[in-house]
Amino acid sequence: MQRHFDLIAIGGGSGGLAVTKRAAQLGKRAAIVEASRLGGTCVNNGCVPKKIMWYAANLAHAVDDANGYGIPATRGATDWPTLVESRERYIEAINGNWQKTIDNAGITRLEGFARFTGSNTVEINNVTYTADHIVIATGGRPLLPAVPGAELGITSDGFFQLQTQPKSVAVVGGGYIGVELSGMLQGLGSAVTLFIRDEKVLHTFDTILSDNLTEEMVRQGVNIEKKFSVARLDRRAQGIAVTAEDGRQREGFDCVIWAVGRAPNTDSLNLAAAGIHSLSNGIIPVDEYQNTNRPGIYAIGDVTGHAPLTPVAIAAGRKLAERLFNNKPLSKVDYRDIPSVVFSHPPVGTVGLTEAQARERFVDGVTVYTTRFKPMRYALSSHGPRTAMKLVCVGEEERVVGLHIIGDSADEMLQGFAVAVKMGATKADLDNTIAIHPTAAEELVTMKRG
Repeated sequence: MQRHFDLIAIGGGSGGLAVTKRAAQLGKRAAIVEASRLGGTCVNNGCVPKKIMWYAANLAHAVDDANGYGIPATRGATDWPTLVESRERYIEAINGNWQKTIDNAGITRLEGFARFTGSNTVEINNVTYTADHIVIATGGRPLLPAVPGAELGITSDGFFQLQTQPKSVAVVGGGYIGVELSGMLQGLGSAVTLFIRDEKVLHTFDTILSDNLTEEMVRQGVNIEKKFSVARLDRRAQGIAVTAEDGRQREGFDCVIWAVGRAPNTDSLNLAAAGIHSLSNGIIPVDEYQNTNRPGIYAIGDVTGHAPLTPVAIAAGRKLAERLFNNKPLSKVDYRDIPSVVFSHPPVGTVGLTEAQARERFVDGVTVYTTRFKPMRYALSSHGPRTAMKLVCVGEEERVVGLHIIGDSADEMLQGFAVAVKMGATKADLDNTIAIHPTAAEELVTMKRG
């Protein structure tokens, strides 16, 4: 087997696949190192299986609403094994498609774990390989906190391994993973308690999103325990008990899910052998062109600590390959105004600055437009979340620097409006766009102050 390549990517996730595929298209000898299934966290334990479960919960909500429209429907218990089996079959098809893609592109797959043995050498299964360029794209992993009994809980990885639906679930963490798992489990029929350290979920997001989502999750039946810092887990006869630092205790859970953050997968790479600088938390610092401190070694995706999103890793991989092999020395990712979505129930979409960030950065000249309404989707239903939106504008021209949506189809609405924000659209540009009626999205081009 070939032992030297133009480029080796360590990690078969979104970033590694993107950079090797583009390098191969440009005629370079590329290899990708992966010990598990291709696709990384996104395909196997993240975006894809999560979205399948999110759709399932949405369908369950739709059954609840059907009778209001004169469509007889009664929801029974979720057939969890069928859902899981179908989900895994879909993922396996994606894994297979990726294998075909790299085979057709002439990319060499090196199965195993890589560790650096020098500045341009890695060792995999006791075999040494060299490359002119090495890209670290190993992604991240969910964390377990250092508290007694932490092993009694599972992480998001463990959630996707559940073969039976838990009846009573404790989810620890009010970030995007915590609210996503809580929403889908509640929608599918589990009793969910969400433990958060703050007064509301998604506390780093704009207040219109965090306030409305917290309210909506409670309305849907999620029990939110606020200001609850988990100190320990204990196994009791009636289930797992969760104890807070202040002594409060809740018990009777058959499943506890930790959603308390993620760490980069860099600790086993033997970075020191190549002289690669990393931070104490495992993050590898890079410049705007994805360069590490060592020439010829790069890092992309979650290991860099910048915008840990699948499309960002893909863009970084493609841009890097263009710079290295296609005579585009200025090719790099623009990390400004990256849109993101939280697949909560209802979904949240956000791009640009929060109102607080805008007021801190610009001090004066910040104008805010908001709206909150019941979408027509729930006109004949007693259920259903309200939709809320906010535009954050600055200057006399009222350039839109932040756009935030919570409600049905927020995920689909955001993509087009993110283009407008990226292009520097003003409030007048939105006002001059004819609305599509009747839709929820039309509110974004008809919003008035007050």
